[in-house]
Amino acid sequence: MSAVNRAAVETVLRQYTDPYLNQDPVSAGCVRAIDIQGDRVSVQLEIGYAADLFKSGWAQMLQMAIEGLDGVTVASVQVTSVIAAHKAQAQVPGLANVKNVIAVASGKGGVGKSTTAANLALALAREGAKVGILDADIYGPSQGIMFGIAEGTRPQVKDQKWFVPLQSHGVEVMSMAFLTDDNTPMVWRGPMVSGALLQLVTQTAWGDLDYLVIDMPPGTGDIQLTLAQKVPVAGAVIVTTPQDLALLDARKGVEMFRKVNIPVLGVVENMAVHICSNCGHAEHLFGEGGGEKLATQYGVELLASLPLSMVIREQADGGKPTVIAEPDSQIAMVYQELARHVGARIVLQEAAMPAMPNITVSDD
Repeated sequence: MSAVNRAAVETVLRQYTDPYLNQDPVSAGCVRAIDIQGDRVSVQLEIGYAADLFKSGWAQMLQMAIEGLDGVTVASVQVTSVIAAHKAQAQVPGLANVKNVIAVASGKGGVGKSTTAANLALALAREGAKVGILDADIYGPSQGIMFGIAEGTRPQVKDQKWFVPLQSHGVEVMSMAFLTDDNTPMVWRGPMVSGALLQLVTQTAWGDLDYLVIDMPPGTGDIQLTLAQKVPVAGAVIVTTPQDLALLDARKGVEMFRKVNIPVLGVVENMAVHICSNCGHAEHLFGEGGGEKLATQYGVELLASLPLSMVIREQADGGKPTVIAEPDSQIAMVYQELARHVGARIVLQEAAMPAMPNITVSDD
């Protein structure tokens, strides 16, 4: 039996690609320690995104591979998630207690943006992250309903300055709807809405959050631009349907974020296909492959493709989105995949950003 060394262990690790970072753990810089004691090997990996439902299977796969090495009798692999703070705009100050802000946006309404935002937040929490969600859709706030928060519930006020977010399904929730009558429309001009939203963002006493998901209003107006320029967003998720009209507006959303230098993490395609509940026939009611075409056009990732499903709508309307209502369902697993991809894309976007050059001043 030959003695094992670190190089041999790293060679094995390089043969396995993290499906979310799209790199092997060595190249991705995830290896924190390799301890070799005779025929026993212990490896510690650290990933920068929430992945509780993925880590144990990933660790077991790598453990079995290392145990296949000549000279190794027993191996152990430990994978931990350490989520760092990221923001795209260097000039925008970070939010207190919030590491990463994720904007969920769409070019037009009715494409399932709010449902996606709710399930993304819940999926991130299920992966072990500390998560909050801000309902920034002033004219059509819906996160209170989706999170099962009773009508008329008001947030507490701390030190006469801070709103204390409500708690639901393990997620901190804040919305303008909690401060107004549900039946009263917000008849405000853009500057008033922008100011109110900035107050909600900066004057909410968020806990120590790994991720704050912002459910953006649809469109590309001054409200969106204000949020993009004043809130330290780590990245944006664009939600669309395969329909040509929705894709046209979604392109505008992508372009808006690019103009304000916020990376687009990827595209979520809703209502991609309808499966008849009686006969099982699949029909693409809104077109086919639109989300993938949009992602390809802008060089971003198609993060998820979800069906047109009555179940998704009923569960969201009932205050228990799919990730909570049916956590082991196929649709819930798609949202979990979405959450892991979003977290990993934030890490990769940070790594891809060019480093600022050092400026030195000499007397010459």
